[in-house]
Amino acid sequence: MDKKARAIAFHLPQFHPIPENDEWWGKGFTEWTNTAKAKPLYRGHYQPHVPADLGFYDLRLPEARAAQAELAQQYGIEGFCYYHYWFGGRRMLERPVNDILALGEPDFPFCLCWANHSWNSIWQGTPDRILVEQVYPGMEDHAAHFDFLLKAFSDFRYITVDGKPLFLVYKPDDIPDVQRVTDYWRERAQQAGLKGLHLVGISHFEPEWDPRQRGFDACMMQKLPPRNGRVPSRFLDAKLKVMVGQGKHQLSIYTYEEMLAFLLRKNRPDFMDYPCVLPNWDNTPRANMNGLVFHGSTPELFRRHLKEALSKVEGHPDENKILFIKAWNEWAEGNHMEPDLRFGHGYLEVARQEFLRE
Repeated sequence: MDKKARAIAFHLPQFHPIPENDEWWGKGFTEWTNTAKAKPLYRGHYQPHVPADLGFYDLRLPEARAAQAELAQQYGIEGFCYYHYWFGGRRMLERPVNDILALGEPDFPFCLCWANHSWNSIWQGTPDRILVEQVYPGMEDHAAHFDFLLKAFSDFRYITVDGKPLFLVYKPDDIPDVQRVTDYWRERAQQAGLKGLHLVGISHFEPEWDPRQRGFDACMMQKLPPRNGRVPSRFLDAKLKVMVGQGKHQLSIYTYEEMLAFLLRKNRPDFMDYPCVLPNWDNTPRANMNGLVFHGSTPELFRRHLKEALSKVEGHPDENKILFIKAWNEWAEGNHMEPDLRFGHGYLEVARQEFLRE
């Protein structure tokens, strides 16, 4: 299968219950809980998003994981990048990746992204309530972290760049003395017989963020506009005017079309940079009236976004023609490639048409 780019889709593992979520949000809570209870907040607001082909799956089931992989592969996606949570030796939402490693199934490429941020309850109106704090106890913890990562890096399905395992870090600058950590991990990789590591730091702002100055090989920029209560007048009905007028909410609405000029880096930097595309964004299922909405996304508008992103990897070496999709299945943030009842396979069809060479 000849592809224009190596498309890797972020994958959220929060589609199975865990004791912590049971305690915080109620028995049986998963990402589907917020997704299913979502309601439209204004005229023309597309909510709720209801899954089509794959249904309300449970990622503890091998059949669910296999169905995801089969669908992604069918539409030209090279692999999944699973969000990975490590809080000073404590892993969370680890069941899907544990099972994938233990069972050797599905036979579909994957990599990991360390989502190194604290979990809080900001969307429930209590931002100061920390549920799980992201901590960095020191080099012993980084050694233990690498011991786990090595199990994944050594897997035959793990995605590599020039033979080096691909690993992403969500907030590199939050890690104290980050270059010492990356140097140490590279040394451990060499000692383990790997060719090295291909480390990607995620930047959340447009200003140039040079990954090389932090010990990383490449950058991926992921940015969102401010949540500032921006509600265009055409969306305001009487009910919404009252809610916004109370001054307690920060619902922000942008059109997806206007966001196309904002989401990707304007200029090509002199370091390795991987674009990230969003099929949509609407986190009101989680945040309700404090959410951020990209209104009016369609597969054809996504095609424009995807074409521009593909143009940004044209000059890269084949191994570095990497493009990230956010996301495969972030249903409660409204950004998912998985089919829903409104668009079906529309976004996937665009991906296949644009990724695969004729």
